[in-house]
Amino acid sequence: MNSLAAGFSGFTSVVVTNAGLGLGVALLAIEHVKWWRGGGGGVPAAPGGLHKGSAAPAGRGRDPVVLAQVWGGVAFGAIMVGCPAGLLGSMAGILRWGGNGLGGMVMAVLTGKHGTSVATSSAPSLDSDGAVIVTALVLALIVLRKSFSKLIRTRFRTGVWAGTLLTIGTGVFAYIGTVTVPGVNSLGAWMLGTLVHGSPV
Repeated sequence: MNSLAAGFSGFTSVVVTNAGLGLGVALLAIEHVKWWRGGGGGVPAAPGGLHKGSAAPAGRGRDPVVLAQVWGGVAFGAIMVGCPAGLLGSMAGILRWGGNGLGGMVMAVLTGKHGTSVATSSAPSLDSDGAVIVTALVLALIVLRKSFSKLIRTRFRTGVWAGTLLTIGTGVFAYIGTVTVPGVNSLGAWMLGTLVHGSPV
């Protein structure tokens, strides 16, 4: 995976501890387990069927849109890590710092061991073309935030936090950043080339 990461220049980076990485994995795992057990907001129970508080039947409620909400947050978290500066980049640093701290505290209480640095949280840097897409996306999310239910916003935020912790420069998780950020950069370049210059790039 080092060769994959080496193909991109201008990486943003910050240290992630094993405890922070574990917290990111746990956040994703919890959302996937909830979705698999039918708590993902899919098919509602028929009137008179389930009592309040009872579990949904196996296989019900596994709406892929629910996972898309979580993984959309993960992708946005990776984009935040890819921001070299600005509010989004600073917020990513705060989320990583908080994840390292909370994960380390929980691990210390449970095991007596403290978190140690295991990876550098890295992503290819967002370029000026990609910044156009991200700016438009953030403005749209701000304007439309009231149209999303609290549950959707919670899933998205969980994904964002997990994304900032799991966007590292090595291993399988390196794909999160090395696919998402260059994809946004390419989309921005294509959009500007088509809309402004009149020809796709």
